[in-house]
Amino acid sequence: MQQFIDLIIRFATTFGIRLITALLILLIGLQAARWVKKSVRSLLEKTRLDSTLTSFAVNLSYVAFIVLVMVAVLERAGVQTASFLTVLGAAGLAIGLALQGSLTNFASGVLIIIFRPFSVDDLVVIAGSTGFVDDISFLTTTIRMPDNQTVIIPNSAIYADKIINISLKKKVRVDLVFGVSYEADIDKTKQILWEIAEADERILHQPAPQIELSELADSSVNFTMRVWIKSKDYLTIHFGITEKVKKRFDAAGIGIPFPQRDLHLYSVK
Repeated sequence: MQQFIDLIIRFATTFGIRLITALLILLIGLQAARWVKKSVRSLLEKTRLDSTLTSFAVNLSYVAFIVLVMVAVLERAGVQTASFLTVLGAAGLAIGLALQGSLTNFASGVLIIIFRPFSVDDLVVIAGSTGFVDDISFLTTTIRMPDNQTVIIPNSAIYADKIINISLKKKVRVDLVFGVSYEADIDKTKQILWEIAEADERILHQPAPQIELSELADSSVNFTMRVWIKSKDYLTIHFGITEKVKKRFDAAGIGIPFPQRDLHLYSVK
């Protein structure tokens, strides 16, 4: 009986010491994890890293530290962690294979956030969509179209295609093409287009507008009006100018042709 009691005492003493040590490791580890989280956030904020990437890095470092603490706690408590780590690694591999597409989007999202080809509220053309950037996350980017529709684009599709950031520069050039009939007076046509360009407040005077005869097309003589505008006016510059051109051309008797073909008939004897 005394031997059994001694065995219980030795077991309780040994296990109790391990348990107390494991609890101490856990408590100290949790405090250390909070300190690591706070230190990483402070360090990244000093580098002026993007807030989304900062938040992700802070949370990742915190979770990684907690995992290390839990492994140390289990090891001290007498639990064999080798098999646990093996299972955890296998589960991570299986999850990675299952979420391969999402991981590609995630990697592209990290690159977008780091290199910043565009920012929120920028006017962009990405993956065939033109609109304003509403949100950038690690998996997707949300675009607000001019008609207020919302387009959610996977980040991998964005990084696999060209990115046009209209808002990156304060001013951009727009080419407006107007066709007139072959009978139209070239000098009068250019003069009308000049007057319209100079009267529109959205068109900048520096660099100066450029109006040139650009093409002798099948059914029309095409003039190109190259004008510089502020980036914010990119979507609206066509409106108003097109109407003014039509009215001024009508008043001046300058015809705007429609596609046509000349048909020649020959009689064969």
